[in-house]
Amino acid sequence: MSTQTVSTIRFGVIEYTPEDVIRVMGGILGFPSYEQYLILQHKEGSPFRWLQSLDEPSLAFLVVDPSHFLSDYAPEMELRHALDLQLTEETARLVYTIVTIPRGKPEEMTLNLAGPIVINAESGVAKQVVLDDPAYSIKFEVNRAPQPTEAAA
Repeated sequence: MSTQTVSTIRFGVIEYTPEDVIRVMGGILGFPSYEQYLILQHKEGSPFRWLQSLDEPSLAFLVVDPSHFLSDYAPEMELRHALDLQLTEETARLVYTIVTIPRGKPEEMTLNLAGPIVINAESGVAKQVVLDDPAYSIKFEVNRAPQPTEAAA
């Protein structure tokens, strides 16, 4: 397995293998020409990850598995997206949403639930899926969400 490196603005030099690369078909909304990414851990124990572009060293998106904040997040994906990603019921997949944190205001963090990034974990092919479902907001306010209640022991 050959190791490669990329020099990034946020993380400096990163070492990776071709198997680490996620190919986002059509790129992320607003960035269609950047399709090669790495998923990087934010910090030990954190649910957050970075989607670091290999095509543009200054481009990195903070992402999170939305189920960390919403246990019932399970949007219906159109069949064409599943076919594009070669997903079957049994295919391992990852789902991330882009996180926005206004500078100096972490309590105003939002998730883009209407545009999840779905990754075929077996092939490394991904796609940002645009959901046409009013139940999922582009700016879901995490701190205004009802908190799950703990079951009585």
